[in-house]
Amino acid sequence: MKKVKRIIVWFQQDLRMHDNEALSQAYDRAEEVIPIYVFDTRKFNSKTPFGFRKTGQHRAQFILESVEDLKQSFKRLGTDLVVRTGIPEDEVYKLAKQVQSQWVFCNRERTHEEAQVQTKLEKNLWSLGVELRFFRGKMLYYTQDLPFPVAQTPDVFTNFRKELEKFISVRAPFAAPQAAKSWTCDISVGLMPTLQSLNYEPITTDPRATFSFKGGETAALERLKYYLWDSNLIKTYEETRNGLLGGDYSSKLSPYLALGCISPKYIYQQLKQYELQRGDNKSTYWLYFELLWRDYFRLMGKKYGNKIFLKGGLRGQIDPKLKNDMKAFQYWADGKTKHDFINANMQELNATGFMSNRGRQNVASYLVNDLRINWQIGAEYFESLLVDYDVCSNWCNWLYVAGLGNDPREDRYFNPNTQANRYDPQGLYVKHWLGKK
Repeated sequence: MKKVKRIIVWFQQDLRMHDNEALSQAYDRAEEVIPIYVFDTRKFNSKTPFGFRKTGQHRAQFILESVEDLKQSFKRLGTDLVVRTGIPEDEVYKLAKQVQSQWVFCNRERTHEEAQVQTKLEKNLWSLGVELRFFRGKMLYYTQDLPFPVAQTPDVFTNFRKELEKFISVRAPFAAPQAAKSWTCDISVGLMPTLQSLNYEPITTDPRATFSFKGGETAALERLKYYLWDSNLIKTYEETRNGLLGGDYSSKLSPYLALGCISPKYIYQQLKQYELQRGDNKSTYWLYFELLWRDYFRLMGKKYGNKIFLKGGLRGQIDPKLKNDMKAFQYWADGKTKHDFINANMQELNATGFMSNRGRQNVASYLVNDLRINWQIGAEYFESLLVDYDVCSNWCNWLYVAGLGNDPREDRYFNPNTQANRYDPQGLYVKHWLGKK
């Protein structure tokens, strides 16, 4: 194939070199590759409909670290990452016009806000005669490999899982580039923003935090290596995954998956190698199982579109008993309810931007089923604070708890007292975060 002169690769939520289809294809097809990341000011400065900052400070810091890590990876190849702060559809367009690129490549995002940006950029680029080409970068499985069209994805996860496990294989990940594709045109690479320049206060590490997330592909690959090969923790994951306290009860890969610092295909590849060398069990399967849930929620986002954000959910059934009671909500958000187990989880979220999966299920159930507050407010609060916020996983999980998603069971209720007795029987988690039993 004859190579074109110059391709821009626009990074979004795919901040990695390995298994990056857009980057790999650009390296195959161009003499020069110009990678760019744009800090979208709308994501950092705007608010959600219920008034929460769209991106909280912990995720903002994680994004900054991840982009810086990507930049250093390009520098090690002998090139660089162009960084801009502004509106992506404008900044990428301006760069394409300046360097006269033949194409702009990116890995496609499917949810509403991200798709709008892509559409606007595509329109802007067409005015230059430049094509925006989309590739795949988020999922374990390719949609074209599925045994059904996206619109016919089963509405029950078990049916979906059985179809995939029976018929479909996971493709091998793309290799990371090993040499530079430096550009010859004059480009200002731009300055990395800081938390302060993005209008955030400095982060003060809470002394109660038991795990610290460092953004970037480098940290993601190190964490996977530690969890599988160095510590062998994956061997008991199924037994520890409902833990609450510490760094080792779960893989802690979710922030890296959410921002695309690590590929689900690469995790799967490493998992298969681990099973081959050290044996498989229900714990190794469970990590794959959760990657499959992640794919499933993304397909639900594609299938149902904006329904995942609506109060009536996928079923279109609005519960009139769920109120927008912001005063009661604030007690929940601040960790000041009458249940210490709920409060401890919310305190951890507020202090660190993270909460265990077990904690998320409990606080979400409490907001919806005990306080009878509109689940959308909770989903937006999670969107703001979570360092591992993923659009489809977050909103579909809230639908799941609210009984408006893909769960065939209705009234999914987590009794906070029963849950605390089961998962924090000695009160260690509550004591750690609240200073009491």
